[in-house]
Amino acid sequence: MDHLTSMAVFARVVEAQSFSSAARTLGLSKSAVSKHIGRLEDRLGARLLNRTTRRLSLTEMGEVYYRHCARILREAEEADLEVGRLQDEPRGTLRINAPMSFGLLHLAPCLPGFMEAHPHVRVEVSLDDRFVDVVEEGYDLVVRIGNLADSSLIARKLAESRTMIVATPAYWNAHGRPRHPRDLSRHNCLEYAYLSTRNEWRFRAADGGETLAVRISGTLNANNGQILCDAALAGTGVARLPAFIIGTDVAAGRLEAVLTEFAPPPVDIYAVYPHNRHLSAKVRAFIDHYVDWLRQRRQEMPFS
Repeated sequence: MDHLTSMAVFARVVEAQSFSSAARTLGLSKSAVSKHIGRLEDRLGARLLNRTTRRLSLTEMGEVYYRHCARILREAEEADLEVGRLQDEPRGTLRINAPMSFGLLHLAPCLPGFMEAHPHVRVEVSLDDRFVDVVEEGYDLVVRIGNLADSSLIARKLAESRTMIVATPAYWNAHGRPRHPRDLSRHNCLEYAYLSTRNEWRFRAADGGETLAVRISGTLNANNGQILCDAALAGTGVARLPAFIIGTDVAAGRLEAVLTEFAPPPVDIYAVYPHNRHLSAKVRAFIDHYVDWLRQRRQEMPFS
């Protein structure tokens, strides 16, 4: 790409009508400027400048070449300015991915306010409970829940949510309330397909000691938490779900939490985005807006 630098040097020489002036503008020595022009002429096999002790003038070939060089430099400057505007002012397309239930309940309501505040940003939202590859699939930002694997991605914690063991009061009345996690073995436990410890629910010991692992089984396995919540509300069985899905149902008495003294560890909720020294304005603006929105709703949100 060195010839592009030589093209820029050539254009500056023409505009300054002097090797010395161009050198000062570019922060180069006069000899370095002369070498750039010489290499360019050698590469093209044509003389671009007529040089005398008093003045410089363009050859016919030089006039044609200069027009192209000047256009290329203008486009490069416009590209720099456009990137600068994108960095300074949120604009362009913002691609977000989030888990289905969380996205519907706690992301979708935030979007209208963000778009109103930033009318030059077009938002594309994809809701999916599977683990997406942020970089390979071209997302600007994803919401992830739970432990994060080590990676080159940047993560900002948004909130945390309790995990609860729930069923309807009618289900507990019919099948008995467990007093210990081991008692879940005789219940119809509704399974989340993407749980890392599939067929196994983990709890904290009541005395704060080591983690308890309990094998569970049931008649429903789903890859979406809302499906499990709906099944639990219908009295089908027992669900292990985060409070951001079931908190309002627990508060309203539609679901009853048990084994609270053995509560599973809370899950963390993160905004995750690719590592980039120049974080784009649209991503930065959305994260700041979302954190403020979550903070304002903290009293309403059944996370903890």
